[in-house]
Amino acid sequence: MPRLLSAFALLLLLTAGIAAAQPADAGAPAPRIGVVTMQPGEIFFERFGHDALVVADPVTGQATSYNFGFFDPSEPDFIGNFVRGRMMYYLVALPLEQDLAQYSDAGRGASIQWLDLPHAQARALAEGLAERSKPENARYRYDYFTANCATMVRDALNQAMDGGLQSQLAGRSRGNTYRSESVRLASPSLWMWLGFDLGLGPSADQPLSRWEEAFVPMRLADSLREARNSEGRPLVQAEQEILPQRLAPEPKEHLRRWWPWLLLGLAVAAAIITARHRPRLVAGFALPFWLFCGVGGALLTYLWGFSEHYAAWANRNLLLLNPLALLLIPGAWTLLRGRQPRRWFGVTLWLVTALAAVSLPVHWLSLQAQFNTQWIVLLLPIHLALTLVFAKRSLAARPR
Repeated sequence: MPRLLSAFALLLLLTAGIAAAQPADAGAPAPRIGVVTMQPGEIFFERFGHDALVVADPVTGQATSYNFGFFDPSEPDFIGNFVRGRMMYYLVALPLEQDLAQYSDAGRGASIQWLDLPHAQARALAEGLAERSKPENARYRYDYFTANCATMVRDALNQAMDGGLQSQLAGRSRGNTYRSESVRLASPSLWMWLGFDLGLGPSADQPLSRWEEAFVPMRLADSLREARNSEGRPLVQAEQEILPQRLAPEPKEHLRRWWPWLLLGLAVAAAIITARHRPRLVAGFALPFWLFCGVGGALLTYLWGFSEHYAAWANRNLLLLNPLALLLIPGAWTLLRGRQPRRWFGVTLWLVTALAAVSLPVHWLSLQAQFNTQWIVLLLPIHLALTLVFAKRSLAARPR
């Protein structure tokens, strides 16, 4: 906490210095506007970082943080709405030092960018935030990619700048996608990385403009450094670190290659074929594999057909993670007991594998590509190998 108070004291001095250096418009002095960017944390909902708008009173120096990242888990059916993609978040106004305390305690770094906004725009933004943070106006419909803490900050700034921020960012792209950014930031957590990579559909693979990629707070901060205000001056007037990052840094970008996945898929398939004379051993691998495919497929089916998580719709990984694989579990258990499964087991096995095989031409021929090559080359050889080992034996068996 002393480190936080020291940083906050420096912040107030910097605020006063910037305000003193600005020419005064007619009327009351304008508030200073800043954007605080918090680095990623260790809990799953902290992985993408966070940000908030800061309004500093030019007379008292009091800084208020307008934070769009609050939610109420005690709301009726909170978990159900979360699963269905109908989450409601809140804008909350609180003293900046109070807002920063939780990030300081967690070891998350934070920096502030003071913006050079014309005084009329700064006043309008401050007044708009004060009005919107009232309890009757504070709720908004949350979306991971299009309406989160960073995009709400972006949109509030853009509105104050009469659309000037969007006009500078919308036509530019670095080639990032919702998938690439999500997988990168989730990578320290295996289950979270797996969920994003398997769960996102083809809409998550379209190249993003700089405007769209600002759903990541750190990307928004990068873009603000390059933006200009309505008078042609750099938008960011000053920048300062106010909390040190004591946790692992934000994951770096790296090229994702598919050939290691192919080698792994072929190696597992070869091991299955090699062990074909030991069906109980192969069944010991097949049972959890089919369980993973079946449960994963059921989740993907739910996300597409019964939720409002639009980024998961039309997911072609459903061809690889098929709910029909759950029907193979009894047959795997029968094989583990040293018995022969019924004939329908082989028919189902061929059907699951045939649908998995369809993923390859769909990937090649699709006009809207989905970045799932690595999952195709990993899972398809395994499906094929298990079918070659078990299907012929099952189809040859007599029905009981």
